[in-house]
Amino acid sequence: MALAREIYRAFESIVGSRNISEDLGIRETYRCIPAQSSAHFGPYDQKTPLPQAVILPGSTEEVQQIVKLCNKYKIEFKASSTFWATMGYIGSDCAIQLDMRRMREIEIDAKNMTAVVEPYAIGATVQAEAMKRGLTLNIPGVGCSSSPLASTAGWAGFGPTSIFMGCATENMLGAEWVLPSGETLRTGSVGAGSGWFCGEGPGPSTRGILRGVVGTTGTMGVCTKVAIRLHPWPGPDHIPSVGDAPAYRAVLPDNFKGYTLCFPDWGAYANAVNLFHENPDILFLGHRQYNKFGRNLKVAMIKILNDKNKQLCDLPALMEDPVTKKQNEDMKIDVQVILAGMSKRDMAFKEKAVDTILEETGGWKSEFMQEPDIAAWNLMYLLRLGHKNLNYTLCGAYEGTFGLTGNVFVSSSLMEEASALKRKWELESDCIAAVGGDSDMGSISVMGGGGATGWEFFTQFDAYDKESIKNTKLFADATQEWMTSKGLGVDFCRWNEDARRPDGYNYTQEQHDEMYINLPQPHVTAYQYKVREAFNPNKLTGSYYRTLTPEKLKEQD
Repeated sequence: MALAREIYRAFESIVGSRNISEDLGIRETYRCIPAQSSAHFGPYDQKTPLPQAVILPGSTEEVQQIVKLCNKYKIEFKASSTFWATMGYIGSDCAIQLDMRRMREIEIDAKNMTAVVEPYAIGATVQAEAMKRGLTLNIPGVGCSSSPLASTAGWAGFGPTSIFMGCATENMLGAEWVLPSGETLRTGSVGAGSGWFCGEGPGPSTRGILRGVVGTTGTMGVCTKVAIRLHPWPGPDHIPSVGDAPAYRAVLPDNFKGYTLCFPDWGAYANAVNLFHENPDILFLGHRQYNKFGRNLKVAMIKILNDKNKQLCDLPALMEDPVTKKQNEDMKIDVQVILAGMSKRDMAFKEKAVDTILEETGGWKSEFMQEPDIAAWNLMYLLRLGHKNLNYTLCGAYEGTFGLTGNVFVSSSLMEEASALKRKWELESDCIAAVGGDSDMGSISVMGGGGATGWEFFTQFDAYDKESIKNTKLFADATQEWMTSKGLGVDFCRWNEDARRPDGYNYTQEQHDEMYINLPQPHVTAYQYKVREAFNPNKLTGSYYRTLTPEKLKEQD
């Protein structure tokens, strides 16, 4: 369905002819196959709908005018920055896609330790500018090519440095927010004309409506600016590097150290993580990173990535090498950490604290990961988070399964059982990569100061093979059945399954009603229905905002 000429010209008059297109070839590039995007939604081999036009706004005022036109003509819209995952795409045939790449300004207030960023200011750029002022930001696990605005205003926003810097809910200070109705709202201190330095106080707030705990993924309008909290960076004004791609190595002073901590069993691992949670000043970063390649492959993969003369075809030989086998076995149960000393005494304290925790839990530091070149590569990898392309190396696509988040003692006690289930599927089905079962990775904390973990099992599959997609979905069904049997809630692969249909389209309100009336606490989604009616009465932004028609509760009573 093409836009009427009158409507197209109205949009064109806002952004100019160079910043709007209805060309079929261009519009096709704004469709997403969920199987190719770790969106915690599939995997499915369908595409998201074809937008009727793609528009690139250049300012808040242009966004506001576009949204008002969408309300006038009842056209759905969705704004996205880097288009990392399916949640950034439209879900209706009568919809336009907003591509926010023209809006990429950054303003840093070093005194108040804040950055005001627009949608397409990616994490790497914000980090580089902040470091010039002795500051840095929390880059979520999605990596430095993602948008801090999107993760802060629209999604969970936790990552490797969250134990030190917090997650999105803790780092969001204020926002410039175009509501689904087209009105503009400024939250926090900027809404009172006092600058961007402070968010709302305790209690109910506009921040709770815009993002809540895990974000509303663009279904509550368009955030055009957000103020985020910055944090101390005790290093140089950039990260000096040496080496050849992809094995860039960081050259940092002695107040930065990266270690891979290893443990004899999951009980010791849980005790160590808990001690880091109880003493949150120790770590700058805590993340189980390289296990994403799989328990059996990780050391071999690290060696390949650090040797420009090696390729994936060298994996079998490396995995049979006795030295590599021993190094891999030492790292069977591991986590990567980075210490950043604010002074010599601070660094000495942190080194001693890590050694004490290892002594109390029977852990050790991986000698392989302390080899100078590997250690420098590890620092660059984790501090920059610029290697996210490696998530796709083994098979071309992946999805996170299990999702052993929450209490570290509960999740750790079940890790081997979960690994055994995945290993069974690896050996009996050719749909997912056989990597040793355990491919659990993620942050040791999803909040500042320590707390719930953010773990998922990377499950690699072929997104260009329908059978692989289909059978990987069956594996996700099996992991959800296991999760339910253990009382662990929703599998990571299904976090957004109720937000978009398998065919790539939005759910209708009737379909959501059928789902949510059976929730243990259905009044939550009924409350969100009333919020949506107040802010988005024309329902123009998709079905990622979970709502239940309140009358359904009365019928149930």
